[in-house]
Order: sequence, then C-alpha cells, then structure tokens
Amino acid sequence: MSALTPAADPRPGAVLADVLTPATASATGPRAHVRDALLVAGGAVLTGVAAQLAVPVPGSPVPVTGQTFAALLVGAGLGAWRGFLAMALYTLAGAAGLPWFAEASSGAAMPSFGYVLGMLLAATAVGALARRGGDRGPLRTAGTMALGMALTYAVGVPYLALATGMSASQALAAGLVPFLVGDALKAALAMVALPGAWKLAGRRN
Repeated sequence: MSALTPAADPRPGAVLADVLTPATASATGPRAHVRDALLVAGGAVLTGVAAQLAVPVPGSPVPVTGQTFAALLVGAGLGAWRGFLAMALYTLAGAAGLPWFAEASSGAAMPSFGYVLGMLLAATAVGALARRGGDRGPLRTAGTMALGMALTYAVGVPYLALATGMSASQALAAGLVPFLVGDALKAALAMVALPGAWKLAGRRN
C-alpha cells in the first residue's frame, strides 16, 4: 500500500492543475509557458460556456448563471495568478465584443459587468487560498467559496446600483438576495467536488 493515502496532501502548496497536469510543475521554459497558456485559455472558455447556462430573474437585470461557480472553480483549480489571467482574458475578450458573457452578451456597458470584475478578484483570492489548502476539505472549501462569492457581490452590487441608479437596498434586492439559495447549492457542490478531486489526485500519486 502506498504511503500516500487518499486523505494526504499529494503536493503541499500545489493546486489541482499542478497535480493533474504534471508538466505544469515539472517542465521548464517554453513547454511550461505553453501549458500554462492552455490552462489560462481553458479557464476562460469554461467560464464563457458556463455563463450561457442562464436563467432570468424577474425584476433584476442580472440572471442566475453558472458563470460565478465556474470562475471560482477556475481560481481553485489553477491558482491565483493563472486564475487571474484566465478571468482577465475572459473579461477583456467579453468587453471587446466576444459574446460569452451571460446570455451571449458582451461589452462593458451592461449593468452586470461589475459581477465580471468581481469574479476576477474572486478567482484570484480563491486561487491563493487553494494553494494554502483551502479546497482540500469540505469545511475549508465552503469557506473559500463563500469568500469568493462575497468578493463577487462586493463589486457587482455597488456597480449595479451605479449603472442603474438603484438605491443600495434596491441593488441588494435585485442583485444579491435572489441568488443566495443558488450560491448555497453551489458551495455544497464545491464541498463535494473539490475535496473529491484531491482524493483522486492522492490515489493517482
């Protein structure tokens, strides 16, 4: 039996991308840069695809989407700097006109653009916590996801108020309250998915 059990850290200080794509950690020079570029591009594409899973919310210009969940998974899976770059690519390409924001929208003028900016910050913070083991147990994962979601709203809700002229209470009612139940479900899913991925990585190693 291996000395490394499923519950052990396969690689302390690593994120899932380092373990599941070993070339990222072992390769040097151009090969490592190419692998990192592919991971960054893949993270941006995953977020864009998840953003199309959208359900309109009556009375709110912000739909329920898979976008935020994907951004947090990208941060956890890639780490802080690759997560930041993936979300920066997603943000800049969408602002420039690529229709991969929620409901195939694009541009920086939409009221929900603040959530995209918040996700950039959230993915970076979640990635930094993941490198410190913030995604390796259910409770730690829940806390990491909760922080990422809070950062997303901390930017998205004030931006929504400024973009639409809503009061603070109106922005909270339209841009936060309708999403709390869904966010709790996303956090619960992450509590299973991320520690589960680490257990598989432990067996693999």
